[in-house]
Amino acid sequence: MDQVQEFNSLSFIINAGPVAIVVAVILLLMSVASWYYIVTKTIQHLRIKAAIKRHTLDFWSAANLQAALKTEAPASPIYQLAHSAVAASQHHQSHANNTLDSACSHEEFVARNMRRTLAHTNTELESGLSVLASVGSVSPFVGLFGTVWGIYHALAAISLSGQATLDKVAGPVGEALIMTAIGLAVAIPAVLAYNAFVKANRNILNQLDHFAQDLHILITTGAMLTKKQNTKSQSTENLNMALEANKRGMPV
Repeated sequence: MDQVQEFNSLSFIINAGPVAIVVAVILLLMSVASWYYIVTKTIQHLRIKAAIKRHTLDFWSAANLQAALKTEAPASPIYQLAHSAVAASQHHQSHANNTLDSACSHEEFVARNMRRTLAHTNTELESGLSVLASVGSVSPFVGLFGTVWGIYHALAAISLSGQATLDKVAGPVGEALIMTAIGLAVAIPAVLAYNAFVKANRNILNQLDHFAQDLHILITTGAMLTKKQNTKSQSTENLNMALEANKRGMPV
């Protein structure tokens, strides 16, 4: 019975004309695109979360600033944020004069550069989400259009045959509803994935923002507002000494 129903659904799409075939192909492409981004974004988020956790611990546990900035993963958000902040601090100290310093202080200059780095990371995290949002919102209407067209095609064929009994109408109309079902099947995973990725992006940006605040305090004041952990207090002091040496132009 299942095989007969499957054959009837496929036969309906083929026999409904070019419009139904185009609608089915569009839904197929939407499904492939949404699942592509679901898989790739899932892998991306897992890697970024692991990198943030690992590199945050490595940074605050480093013996000095130079060691903290070294990593084997230059694509890590922590690596990019730390390097951009330190580079901005060094640039301001090397090129700032009285006029520039009055227009933009060292603290503000570093903060602006860190916000730009966070915005770049946010852009990378949001890539592909527009596709998932579009698929989730459009595919049900595409499927509904296929259903409306299929019902019209089926009723037109029934009217030409002159047999408008219930068994003649229910079959073609029921087959036409398969397009709406396909549209919903494409939309539901895309909507769920979109909401999950938006929440995951928010959590990742919150972690980066916390790290950026601690790093900003360390760079601008030379001392942490609060100790990270008792076991890391000595490492923080070493970072402070490295920052002071860096400000004086001494080798770190």
